[in-house]
Parts: sequence; C-alpha cells; structure tokens
Amino acid sequence: MTPYVADPVYLNGDFLPLADAGISPLDRGFLYGDGVYEVIPVYSRRAFRIDEHLARLQATLAGIQLGNPLATDDWKAVIAKLIEAAPWDDQSIYLQVTRGADNKRDHAFPPASVPPTAFAFASPLVTTPADVRARGVAAITVPDLRWSRCDLKVISLLANVLARQQAVDQGCAEALLIRDGFMKEGAASNIFIVKDGLLIAPPKTQLMLPGITYDVILELAQQHQQPLEVREISETELRAADEVWMTSSTKEVLAITTLDGKPVGNGTPGPVGERMWQWYQDFKNTVMRKG
Repeated sequence: MTPYVADPVYLNGDFLPLADAGISPLDRGFLYGDGVYEVIPVYSRRAFRIDEHLARLQATLAGIQLGNPLATDDWKAVIAKLIEAAPWDDQSIYLQVTRGADNKRDHAFPPASVPPTAFAFASPLVTTPADVRARGVAAITVPDLRWSRCDLKVISLLANVLARQQAVDQGCAEALLIRDGFMKEGAASNIFIVKDGLLIAPPKTQLMLPGITYDVILELAQQHQQPLEVREISETELRAADEVWMTSSTKEVLAITTLDGKPVGNGTPGPVGERMWQWYQDFKNTVMRKG
C-alpha cells in the first residue's frame, strides 16, 4: 500500500524516515497549538505559487511574533527535495513551524535560545471525484466561534475542527461560518456566491484566511470579464444566492448545492461556477503544470 506521507520527511535540518522523526512532548505546538502551517499544492512536480505560500507563511510567523527558522531559498530547497523524493507527480506539501520545546510549561514565550521546530512532508494531492463535482455537495451554516485573527494560518484550529465535524455529523462536506450576520468563509475553504450572474467574494479581513486559490479565482474573473464584487456577504444574501461555491487548493472550485437542507438555486452546479471550474482547469494545465 502506498503510504500517505512520503519518506523522507524534513525535521529541524534533517531528512529522515517518518518513523524516526521525533518531537518533544513539551513542544509548544503540542502543548498550546503555538505554531503556524502552510499547505502547497504540487502539479506535475511543480510547487504552485510557492512565493505566495512562503510569503503567507512569513506573514503568519510575524503575526505570532515567531522568527522564521529558514530563509525563503532554504524552504524552497527543502520543498524541492521532498517533491523529488515522493512517488507522486501531483502532491501536497505541508509545512509547520512551532515555537519549539522549552524544559517547562509556561504560557509566556520561551527564552530566545529555544529554537523553533520546523517540520515538512509530502503527501498525494487528493482532488474532488468527478461524480461529486458534477452534483455538488451539501453544507451547513454555524456560528463563527473562532478568534479575531483568522487571517493567520495557525495550527490551533479547534474551532474549525468542531465546525467541520458538525457538518460531517450531518452528512455535509463543509460548515459556513456566520459572524454578526455575515458569512466569512468555510471551516476549511473560502466561499463565493453568485446572484443574477454577479460573482461576489467576501473581502480579505482579519476574519478570513487569505486563500491562494481565492486570489486565483479573482484573477480569473477579471481575466474573463466575469462581473465581480468584493464585499461583505450577509447571511440573507447567502441564503438567496443562485450559486454558492467553496474553493481551496484541493477542492479547487466546488459547488455547494444544498445549504442547511435546502437547495441552492435549482439544486445543481450553476453556469458561472461551471465556467470558473473550466477556467481553473485551463489555468492549471497551462500555468500550474507548465510553469
């Protein structure tokens, strides 16, 4: 059986088998969720928008006042070695940096002499099956109980985990997060809606993770003259939308055709989303795969 994680993995300067990769139980990532992460899709062994992903990693590290253990070129070298060693052409690279392991448990930052823990691995890129994409998926809405720095890609994801599990328990694929009457994003995705042919995207704020795929969707909309507005989306607008999509590096563009047990639009993937999905495939097959 092909493993989910390829050997070797990267840990603190070394490449080694996953079974030999050990981290202290006093690591602050384990004790507090005190760390950041990044997920980079790889197409035909090419890391997608690696500079943008590493810039987001750096921005999140700065946001939690944690130094980057590797320079950008060093991260690129690590990623290149993981890609080369993995058996899959299409991959997902996971990076994680925590505040390291002190010799005691204390909420305050450890001394500057405590080095961060840097970990990375490659796994196969799993995309949405064609039959699921053709019919769309179901989602629910839930109150957004996260903190106020959702723009930081941190590993302390318990609120997202609970929201996503609530969706799974109801046979749904995603939970859409509602705060103060407005839809912010999904538990693990960005969300777009369409009304009367107009594509509407929530703005980048501290209450939404700035998705790399989100940026691609906006670029493709502008390139193809798709009418677009970037503004807050009310819960009322969400429920009245003709189309609702979720986007991420693995989901790409996936229609939500049922929301809280009721059909979205006519209950099937809509024309704007279908066009965007095709534009995304064209983009992936030209820009992503061919560089």
